[in-house]
Amino acid sequence: MRRLLVSFLLVSATLLAQDIQSPNPKQRAKAAKELAKQGSAAIPRLDALLADPAVEVRIEAVKALVEIGTVRSLNPLIRATTDNDPEVQIRATDGLVNFYLPGYVQTGLTASLRRVGGAIRAKFGDASDTVIDPYIEVRPEVIAALGKLVRGGSSMESRANAARAIGILRGRAALADLYQGLRSKDDTLMYECLMAIQKIRDPEAGPHIQFLLRDLNERVQIAAIETTGLLKNRAAMQDLFAVLDNPRSNRVRRAALQAIAQMPEEANRTILSRYLHDRDDDLRALAYEGIGRLKNPSDLKMFEEAFNSERKMNVRLAQAFGLVMLGKLEMSEFSPLRYLVNTLNSRSWRGVASGYLIELARQEPVRRAIYPTLRQGTKDEKIEIARVLARSGGKDSEQPLDALTKDPDTQVAEESLRALRSVRARVQ
Repeated sequence: MRRLLVSFLLVSATLLAQDIQSPNPKQRAKAAKELAKQGSAAIPRLDALLADPAVEVRIEAVKALVEIGTVRSLNPLIRATTDNDPEVQIRATDGLVNFYLPGYVQTGLTASLRRVGGAIRAKFGDASDTVIDPYIEVRPEVIAALGKLVRGGSSMESRANAARAIGILRGRAALADLYQGLRSKDDTLMYECLMAIQKIRDPEAGPHIQFLLRDLNERVQIAAIETTGLLKNRAAMQDLFAVLDNPRSNRVRRAALQAIAQMPEEANRTILSRYLHDRDDDLRALAYEGIGRLKNPSDLKMFEEAFNSERKMNVRLAQAFGLVMLGKLEMSEFSPLRYLVNTLNSRSWRGVASGYLIELARQEPVRRAIYPTLRQGTKDEKIEIARVLARSGGKDSEQPLDALTKDPDTQVAEESLRALRSVRARVQ
């Protein structure tokens, strides 16, 4: 039996070698696909197939390298980003991200990739907030390859996809490449570059995007406005005022007010106060959010009265955020901080509450007030608070998170371990 198995394997290997050398591109492509089953041992042969004259062979070689997914796949995938075919570039890009973020190829641009004749069709949805964990280190050669692709990929799709990848991998070293992408005049590439800059969060990037605050494409304009607020580029404040006074749509108005609200200055109080009683719930919420960040004790009574009388959820959350900013840290049943934590149980609103808590938890007194939730809270509260601390925790967060890694719920324990590793990577 053993001899038969050995004989079968030898014959299979011989046939596979013949297929690789076949003059028929379909046979070579089939051989590349089969090589994936051999794992890392097949990487040298797949690497060689990346130079095949037939694009279908190179595509299958890249797909096989992605499927193997070991660290030895990285160098061949980096080389594949220099291919002159956009599909090869896109698949190589997604493969590089997939190494650091397993499962990405099922959700990235590769998942919607279609080839119609010589043209590539792919669907770019809105960029998600997906990023790798802070403790994951990406090889500099990977970021360099993606940056080069942003500058000179063989199609706008492959360039935009590389920009998206840089954002997910927090590729700060490729910021100059993203800035060049902003000058491309291609709306999709510009948008993806802006979203990548948002994820990298380098404050010095602010001036490089200021010229897009009045872009004619609304999607690009809103992304530029949102990024300006996140990067706190106060030099752009007058431009934001101008956009707020003369927006092309309500979405642009909301984005401009949000950006202004994220850069607290007492001089902005008049503008923010203008929207405290607006009929638009989102504008009201943003006004309270911005005034809350001013941390002026004289606003406390106004916030308390508004919080007790407001009925719209998004506005109440903003008011609760403002009250915690003003020092209301009690965790009693109807307190604003408890309201934010309780909302973590709501699928519809947990994203809003979590965003506020991420900002609030940058203050140690707030973190200490919510630590008891890690022992006594619901499963959703424990998981979301762990995620909050992963972004905003300090040295004082290590012990509470370490205790939570022993939670009987495996999902809670796993999320707290990820958070603990993130905190340690950031504060060490």
